[in-house]
Amino acid sequence: MEPTSLSAQVMHEDHASEICTWVYPAPYDIYGFLPWEQMKALEIEFGDPDIRKQQYISIVDEYERLWGFAQLFPVVGVTRLGLGMRPDWCGRGMGRRFMQTIVAETILRHPHHEIDLEVLTWNERAIRTYRYVGFRITDTYERLTPDGMALFHCMVYEPQANEE
Repeated sequence: MEPTSLSAQVMHEDHASEICTWVYPAPYDIYGFLPWEQMKALEIEFGDPDIRKQQYISIVDEYERLWGFAQLFPVVGVTRLGLGMRPDWCGRGMGRRFMQTIVAETILRHPHHEIDLEVLTWNERAIRTYRYVGFRITDTYERLTPDGMALFHCMVYEPQANEE
């Protein structure tokens, strides 16, 4: 069943638990999470019920299937996106609708904020999708990841700057 529409909702615990089971192939495996019980016990990321309620959204289709999630991280005047798509749906041409849903929800919640995100410079598949929906690379820098230092692009949402 191909979905026809996507929507955002506050992330519920069952979605958070499911996300912790996702396994990405290399080199995308850097995006995995700890087991759910550890996330809850440590109260990190969406394992903290307050942070989950305030910052995390689930992206679902009309059949209530979980496509992915986004964190809408508040910074002064900026909402920084962190996101993940269900691994078995990555690379199948669904990223544009997924990202458009996340951006629309971010604008709805924070209409006067700039929207940005960070992406590893080698993740060309994601960068193409972000460009298509209106993000533009504004900076490149190194920062720490679980695997050591890595190069990232900062991309800012500027829909008039659609680069495709």
